[in-house]
Amino acid sequence: MGKGMKTNKSYSKRLKVTKSGKLIARKPGFNHFNAKQSRNKQLAGKKGATFIIKNKPRSYLLPFS
Repeated sequence: MGKGMKTNKSYSKRLKVTKSGKLIARKPGFNHFNAKQSRNKQLAGKKGATFIIKNKPRSYLLPFS
């Protein structure tokens, strides 16, 4: 007998599911070379951006969230 669906780990590590079920992802473009940016811009990269995805791919990639 099969074990059922698996969570896509590479996908789930890039997202955070909030208590209300919203998805938050990191803002792109803030991996490295941040030393020349102003402090405000550096800190803006730490905030997450809301990630919009339809329910069908979400249920396929993140079945247990």
